[in-house]
Amino acid sequence: MDFKIVTDSTADLPPQLAEELGITVVPAYVRFKNEVYRDRIDISEDEFYQRLLSDPIHPSTEPPTPKDFADVYQKLSQEADGIISIHISSKLSATCNSALRGKELTETECPIKVIDSQTVTMGLGLLVAAATKVSKSRNSIKQVAEEVRQNIPSIRMLGLLDTLKYLARGGRISKTRALLGSLLAIKPILTIKNGELEQVDYVRKRTDGIDKLFDFVKNTANIQDLAIVYSTTFDEAQALAERMGPIFAKDMIRLNRLGPALGVHSGPGILFIALRVK
Repeated sequence: MDFKIVTDSTADLPPQLAEELGITVVPAYVRFKNEVYRDRIDISEDEFYQRLLSDPIHPSTEPPTPKDFADVYQKLSQEADGIISIHISSKLSATCNSALRGKELTETECPIKVIDSQTVTMGLGLLVAAATKVSKSRNSIKQVAEEVRQNIPSIRMLGLLDTLKYLARGGRISKTRALLGSLLAIKPILTIKNGELEQVDYVRKRTDGIDKLFDFVKNTANIQDLAIVYSTTFDEAQALAERMGPIFAKDMIRLNRLGPALGVHSGPGILFIALRVK
């Protein structure tokens, strides 16, 4: 059986890895006023973060359209026995809804399963990568979809934000809360719980936040996959990977760049750990 895996660009999968695993990535959109860019296609990470810091206009994001999904599903259905489409948490984006509408627009008898990952960035990426292995070992799309859903609780995430400013600009938190965080010089520690971002701690020193990310990995048992996601601080991500060497094989740690679609809301300086456990 040939099952195709689809995700969206908020999975932050490097293009080379997506191609290697046979994953189709549907890009979200980043908008600077009247200029619209496809995530990672029309605008690179470097171009985006440079503009984010220098442009007085704060960008916004839009999910892939139903037609975007329908076009992908239609093309893949010509050679697939089924399509598994796994996306960013429906509590963080309208992408899942757009994928469901795209499914309705697709004229095919090929079965399509749309799955809400309840996570984001490389939490989604690790789930999708694992789904490619599942898809090769199951005989029905129902079995594949059920196992992917069963794997969702195996994803663990913890992240360090440098500032709350960008979450406030994107409407994810109140401006009052962001101002308070700025006045107190607070750097939030976030996780994903039940599909939503949740602050679980805070630090005042960035180094303390990085220590918490390290401890998160050190105290988690049975890690199968590990990714470090960064926006603008590659050196910090690389140093953290080196530090984790005695805990988890360094050559198994993925260093991934946070793409523009998520960078709109997190801003520069973010570090996120994504794990998949047994």
